[in-house]
Amino acid sequence: MTAGDWEAFYAAQLGAAATLGGLVFVGLSLNLKTILTYAWLPSRALLALSVLVAILLVSSLMLIPGQTLATLGWGIAAIGLMFFVAGTAIEVYALRNVTPQNRNAFILNLILLELGVVPYIVGGVLIAQGEGSGFYWVAAGVIVSFVKAVLDAWVLLVEINR
Repeated sequence: MTAGDWEAFYAAQLGAAATLGGLVFVGLSLNLKTILTYAWLPSRALLALSVLVAILLVSSLMLIPGQTLATLGWGIAAIGLMFFVAGTAIEVYALRNVTPQNRNAFILNLILLELGVVPYIVGGVLIAQGEGSGFYWVAAGVIVSFVKAVLDAWVLLVEINR
C-alpha cells in the first residue's frame, strides 16, 4: 500500500476540511458577541478550527508526491502529537472555566478529541515503519476529527442561540 492509493480520499478530505473551516469562520463572525460572553466558548471555537487545520495538514502531507514513507509517517505523527498536546491544553483550560453541570459534556468532548488525534500518532508511526495499516489509522483519525469539528461547529452556530 502506498500514499498514492489514498490520493482521492485525501483530496476529498482536504476540500471538505477547507469548506467546513470557512463555514465555521462565518458562523463565528455571526455569533462572535454571544461566543465571547461564555468563558469556555472561544477556546472551543479555537479547537474546532484546530481540528480542521489538523485534517488540512495531514491531507496535504498525504498528497505530496515522491516522499518516503518514513518522511510521511513521521510528519503525520508530529502533527498528531502537536495537536494532541495543544488540543488537550485547550480542553483542560475550557474544563476549568465551564459550569459544573456542563463538565461531563466537556469530558466527553475531550475524549472525542483524543479519539480524533491519537490515530494520527499511531498511524504516522506505523506508516514510518512501512506498515500499511497505518493508512487506515490515519483515515480513522480524519473521520473522527470531522465528527468532533462538526459537533463543535454545531455548538458554536446553533446551541448558543437556544
